[in-house]
Amino acid sequence: MNRFALFAERPVESSRRCDASLIAGIILFWGLGILTLYMCSANYGSRVFDDSLYFVKRQLLLSVPSGIACICCATFSLDVIRKLLPGFVIGTLILCLLPFVPGIGSPRNGASRWIRVPFAGETFQPSELAKIAVILFLANWFDKRSEQSESEPLKMRSAIAGLSVFVLIVLFQDDFSTALFILLIGLLLFYMAGAKLGYLVPFGLLAVFALLLFVFSSPFRVNRLIAFINPEFDTHGYNYQTSAARTAISDGGFWGQGMGSGLDKINRIPEIQTDYIFAGWAEAMGFFGVIGYFALLLFFSWRAYTAAVRCRNTFGALIGFGAASCILVQSLMNCGVVCGALPATGITLPFFSYGGSSLLATFCLSGLSINISRYREEPVESVL
Repeated sequence: MNRFALFAERPVESSRRCDASLIAGIILFWGLGILTLYMCSANYGSRVFDDSLYFVKRQLLLSVPSGIACICCATFSLDVIRKLLPGFVIGTLILCLLPFVPGIGSPRNGASRWIRVPFAGETFQPSELAKIAVILFLANWFDKRSEQSESEPLKMRSAIAGLSVFVLIVLFQDDFSTALFILLIGLLLFYMAGAKLGYLVPFGLLAVFALLLFVFSSPFRVNRLIAFINPEFDTHGYNYQTSAARTAISDGGFWGQGMGSGLDKINRIPEIQTDYIFAGWAEAMGFFGVIGYFALLLFFSWRAYTAAVRCRNTFGALIGFGAASCILVQSLMNCGVVCGALPATGITLPFFSYGGSSLLATFCLSGLSINISRYREEPVESVL
């Protein structure tokens, strides 16, 4: 396998301080997410739980363990992360199998994606951790084998097999969108590691065939696809959320409706505090706010990718690229769904969507990006 030019080796111990601008972007993202969650969930919280701050309080509470995980990911050395990697990957695989175990799994609407958290009254979605596990596994795999000959297809087959295991387990959880997302991030890492297209094309074609077969085997997924192709199809059913989200975005105008009581459109979107929270931000802040969101996302991605490019260690560089890509691609996919540019997927919006699983994964990925910013070739101006 050819070595990517920007990933020239450098001792892991040679590190500097974290990129403060990246940290600032992450904190700002989280703060805006809490603000948006309040705007979108206050009415629903008051009506159902008699507490307008119900979801905000729970999100703040969930932010504590997520923040601790972020600090750990940001401060552990790459050598420590590599040593913990086997246990983390195996543990994640076990967690991904637990939703199928009666009494532990918490099935909803025919899907087995969640496990019950003892004594907490919460559920956890292990597939969120699978995103991180795939990034770390592939980064370590390609780093360990970067000096070996690319003519040995067994090495590529092993990496593909590892990626396929995670994709298939998540797919059998009836979580098609997350499985497709993990596959996409995995293929991006294959490309960045310098893998030949000759290895990826057959695997990609086989994966596309399997995913299409999985889509057309379920009437629910077929109807979702039809709803995407025909926006006028079942506007009170499959297309209801997307139609209501587009209306909310349109009503935001240029300057938005503000954070007051005029946000009546977002209250019509079921579970807006999760997958469709971006519609609430757009109605409240308008086109100006949407541009501001994408500017912040662009800034975060620039700093995170810069950290990955400057990292002179292959393992760290691939981790940084995977973590940045995971947050960026997931954000774009979610916004695309809310705007009707992509079929409904159930993918959450990083930093904004309510839920402990998504928040934990986002903070861990952010922590890894912060960590990688320490291993750079030259100092940057914005450092702690």
